Amino acid sequence: MAVAFAAARTARLALLAFSLAAGARADDAPQPQPAATPSDQKPGAGGGGSTANPPAAAEQHRLPPDQTTKQTLALPGRTLDFTAIAGSIRLFNDKGEPQADIATTAYQLDGAEERNRPVTFVFNGGPGASSAWLQFGNLGPWRVAINAEAVTSSAPPDLMPNAETWLDFTDLVFIDPVGTGYSRFVAAGDDVRKRFYSIDGDVNSIALTIRRWLEKSDRLQSPKFVAGESYGGIRGPKIVHELQKEQGVGVKGLILISPVLDFREYSGSSLLQYVASLPTMAAVARQTKGAVTRADMADVERYARGDFLGDLVKGPADTEATLRLADRVAALTGIDQAVSRRLDGRFEISEFRREFDRRNGKVTGRYDASVSGFDPYPDSSYYHFGDPSGDPLVAPLTSAAVDLTTRKLNWRPDGSYQLLNGAVAKAWDFGRGNTPAESISQLRQILALDPKLKLLVAHGLFDLATPYFGSKILLDQLPAYASPERVKLVVYPGGHMFYSRDASRQAFRAEAEALMK
Repeated sequence: MAVAFAAARTARLALLAFSLAAGARADDAPQPQPAATPSDQKPGAGGGGSTANPPAAAEQHRLPPDQTTKQTLALPGRTLDFTAIAGSIRLFNDKGEPQADIATTAYQLDGAEERNRPVTFVFNGGPGASSAWLQFGNLGPWRVAINAEAVTSSAPPDLMPNAETWLDFTDLVFIDPVGTGYSRFVAAGDDVRKRFYSIDGDVNSIALTIRRWLEKSDRLQSPKFVAGESYGGIRGPKIVHELQKEQGVGVKGLILISPVLDFREYSGSSLLQYVASLPTMAAVARQTKGAVTRADMADVERYARGDFLGDLVKGPADTEATLRLADRVAALTGIDQAVSRRLDGRFEISEFRREFDRRNGKVTGRYDASVSGFDPYPDSSYYHFGDPSGDPLVAPLTSAAVDLTTRKLNWRPDGSYQLLNGAVAKAWDFGRGNTPAESISQLRQILALDPKLKLLVAHGLFDLATPYFGSKILLDQLPAYASPERVKLVVYPGGHMFYSRDASRQAFRAEAEALMK
């Protein structure tokens, strides 16, 4: 699950999500290099004895040894026999001191020729989200029903065989960055946390985990793919670039699910934030009258990047343009014309979510705005509501992850499983100054460096956390070498977790399989 763009005008950014993980022992000997610190960090910087536990203390925090189990999955038309490995990769600094144990969960099809068998590394976003969202909602061997239209917090966390698992055509390795799932620090002190809870430190740690898993599992010859969700849109291109340039690992394809690619256009006074979200808002209004696809939104997309943007640029100083814009937005979204005029047709995400069905005391979801719930404080002048499309999923997904790991996979770490760790999000260093986080720069570089690398970007039509049209605008700016044969955007009915809907999950699986062939 997730990405988070803040609700109020002044603070828009937020976070994104998902990752569980795969297969290596916590007692791996440290590799000679590189260090598990950001690749641009000077040797020894922040890595002194004050930040690392002595061996005895580190052992107290270690995750248990890997557990390997044989599994059989009965699915429509086929039976899959595979090996599951739940375990961890231990990361060290350049002094050989243990820093963190990164939990991984790997699924490998039995009897496959590993040299030609693809392996896909999967993580979520947040920051602070485990990979459980993708593992149990989309592409793992087992699935939990997470359709937000029907799921409540008290829903049973029943795991069912996933007919749309990707295991038919790729082995899967789910990675939980430190602080998520069962992954944890084994070093004390603030310095190590500052490194891992930063854009570059996070990217380096995940890329290093991928390389270490490949080495340990003797899979360096296999075709390699990377898949990330939400804030995974920032992570994904940067991790592939790190693998290409620093870790010596080539990647054949990158799959980004409901990604955020550039925070610069979703905050402050940027006008593109309104352009990016308008087609989604209009889609939410239209779906109340019947099924909607992206093709049905062609007129709104043309208006958003044409007359709407032109009137936005003219600003409130141009009364005629502002009234024209506000009235057209009201017509497209179904929101009261007086409200739209008061806001000059510029709806923040939270404002839209509250105003869309305010007459009935309801708010829309952020992850899926086609889902609505009651506003707990409908008379308040401020926003005091959660996300009816995301919050109810936390309990069943957490319970399912713990049950699978400890019972079916027989791996029993101590401590609590962190599905969404708010402490990670609060501590995260996005970088400050006039350069908010973005990954378009690395996306350009990885596509230029390897002409055979392919990119698949998938979005949900009703997602207000990471609106699909924002990615469309950015992808359209890529150079000619990012041709349609290499870069593809697909948009499905649904929200941030569009794969919770059966038809969308099935269609997305077909796209991923085609990419890997």
